[in-house]
Amino acid sequence: MRPIRAALAVAAGTLTPALLLATPSFAAAPAAPSPVTASATTTATTAADTATGTESPYDSMSEDDLRIAILRVLADESTGKGVRREAQKALDGTVEDMRSFLKTGILLAQDEDNKVAIFRILADPDSGRGVHREAVKALEGTPQDRASFLSAGYRLAQAEDDRVAIARILARTDISAALRAAAQDAIDGTPEELRHFLEVGQYEVDDRA
Repeated sequence: MRPIRAALAVAAGTLTPALLLATPSFAAAPAAPSPVTASATTTATTAADTATGTESPYDSMSEDDLRIAILRVLADESTGKGVRREAQKALDGTVEDMRSFLKTGILLAQDEDNKVAIFRILADPDSGRGVHREAVKALEGTPQDRASFLSAGYRLAQAEDDRVAIARILARTDISAALRAAAQDAIDGTPEELRHFLEVGQYEVDDRA
């Protein structure tokens, strides 16, 4: 836990103000950043095949085809800074640099971007205990753990925190019967229903009822 806390302290101090302002908040709870871009999906499969000894299709691709594949990664709006940086380096390099990027480099750069995305979540003071717990686990885990957290784990951990928030509403003695009924309906709902209730639904209930 100590290395993670130290890294978080460094990250919080070095992230730009714009990055911190873009952090997803408990109130807004937007979808987590995509752990793997659409353009990188086949690259991830290729890298896995390479690791198990299967020949990569990139080994037989021409220079033009390699360049087009990298340009597609750069054209994807969800591509992170780390991937963009390494993709540009590959384009400015040799054919083998481009091939190496598509086979393995993109995955290393994507994991770098995933770590930054998780640090942003941890740096958000509104992130709940469940989110913090799972985010730290992801940072201490494998690249796949980090990708899984961003694609699914974050949503589930946020739902856990949302249920706690709704339970606190239900524990209050000063709420109306209508709000209590709405909260009881929401607490067993989907992650999206939980979030909707906290963001919108609870404020639409007629407290006089």
